[in-house]
Amino acid sequence: MATSTADWIEELKGITVLELSERIKALEEEFGVSAAAVAAAPAAGGAAGGGEAAADEASSTVDVVLTGAGDKKIAVIKVVRAATGLGLKEAKALVDEAPKPIKEGVEREEGEKLKAELEEAGGSVELK
Repeated sequence: MATSTADWIEELKGITVLELSERIKALEEEFGVSAAAVAAAPAAGGAAGGGEAAADEASSTVDVVLTGAGDKKIAVIKVVRAATGLGLKEAKALVDEAPKPIKEGVEREEGEKLKAELEEAGGSVELK
């Protein structure tokens, strides 16, 4: 049953997020891949010069981890909300559960910027 990409996309628009998640898991299991690896493949494909290029790319991304909220918890929550797009309740829970990753796999420059914003708001942050 060959369907066009447009038909397939239209079908996906009509399903719930839970159904989409289940389909993604089924595809990952069937083909032995992960959606994260597939999404990163185009970026890595340009660096197919060897293992050294892949290592450089891996070190250019960081995880921004909030290690503590500090005295100005509300200001830190505001920065977390702006950076992640989370709602107030979710951002507060993330800050309360520190140490927690705020963003993972971001470019080093973006990570440094977010770290500076969080530290300015009063939080303590690590880049991993």
